[in-house]
Amino acid sequence: MRNFSRRGLIGLGVGAAASVGLAGCGTLTSSDGSNQGAGSDGDGGNKPGTHTNRARPIGDGSTSYTGKQPNQPAKPEPLEPGQEPPQFVVFSWDGAGEVGNGLFPRFLDLAKQHEAHMTFFLSGLYLLPESKKRLYEPPNNPRGASDIGYLTDGHIKETIKNVRQAWLDGHEIGTHFNGHFCAGTGTVGNWTPKQWRSEIEQAKSFVKEWRTNSGWTDLPSLPFDYDKELVGGRTPCLLGQDNLLPTARELGWRYDASSPGGRQVWPTKKQGLWDLPLQQIPFPGRSFEVLSMDYNMLANQSINSTKAPSHNYPGWREQSAQAYIQGFKRAYETNRAPFFIGNHFEQWNGGIYMDAVEEALKHIAREKEKGADIRLVSFRQFVDWMDVQKPDILDKLRTLEVGQQPVGGWKTFLKGSSASSSGSSASSSGTSATS
Repeated sequence: MRNFSRRGLIGLGVGAAASVGLAGCGTLTSSDGSNQGAGSDGDGGNKPGTHTNRARPIGDGSTSYTGKQPNQPAKPEPLEPGQEPPQFVVFSWDGAGEVGNGLFPRFLDLAKQHEAHMTFFLSGLYLLPESKKRLYEPPNNPRGASDIGYLTDGHIKETIKNVRQAWLDGHEIGTHFNGHFCAGTGTVGNWTPKQWRSEIEQAKSFVKEWRTNSGWTDLPSLPFDYDKELVGGRTPCLLGQDNLLPTARELGWRYDASSPGGRQVWPTKKQGLWDLPLQQIPFPGRSFEVLSMDYNMLANQSINSTKAPSHNYPGWREQSAQAYIQGFKRAYETNRAPFFIGNHFEQWNGGIYMDAVEEALKHIAREKEKGADIRLVSFRQFVDWMDVQKPDILDKLRTLEVGQQPVGGWKTFLKGSSASSSGSSASSSGTSATS
């Protein structure tokens, strides 16, 4: 597994003692466990095989038209004056490759148990056999280069199966692009809009042409049109957003999840796209906050080491789980800002971060089961909701700071239709994001 250097860390202006890590990804490596793929031809909501039977191949048959995506939430409705906003929570996954450790199907099963939807930011190279790596021409890097390596053929097949099942279960398939270059002259942080377009076109082609590139005929096609499915992504190490956005807008994308150092407030658009960043959340026992991603927990706990002494694991696992839970609680009990969480299918430090995110999801699901309007959704489903809201309602929601409750409750705060009076109707009731 790739080592992460200290340059993978950034400070976010939260005090001299802060050490908040920039999101990073490591090479997915094989485990000794047996491969586990979803492998089902069912769509989770209709009769098994329904989508397969009515599929119309696209191109070489790597993808196909299968109709409307199953297992989607009800059509979003605009908030009425005085209506309390839902608490949205988005769990997302960078890379989304299955390498025999069972993590992809583990979280598909967990999501199904709790009626949750997620976003999987698929790395295009995870569908390209290493024998064909010279098909990849990364900007400012040698042909075939990749800082996350390539998967084995067997793991590519498992990834295809799990990506297929994810979409049928109602999850979103976004992109994490390809080679994951975070440092040196080839870093994505230096890419131009034109180079981002090349990277995106290649990422899409590896998904849309895995059958041609592999020669495999024993797997069913992916049940979606990736040109239509792909409406957002997250860049490697949260770098390069400024030059990505013009290209993403031209391609008709609806959001980007690449901003570093976001805060738990209601989002705005940047260059025409919804800007949905990882967020600073409480880090129990520390005087600074941490970005809402497993890698950033690791970066602050074990200084980028992915195999620290195991006696640390129980405490770090609980600290990470409580960071997510406290981040959720702060939003849910105050401004109801959407909560964004990012992770990787990895086993860093004994797999404690996977256990932590599972604990957090279960905690949130229990709150939902009590009758609270909590919605575990994908990024695409979240922006579906945002796009039907009245602009003045969103403007009012944006006046609420981190940990800030509306005076008089939601009925009073959102009762009027004018955003001009909202500034005097909210007061702070929690800690700021830069404590």
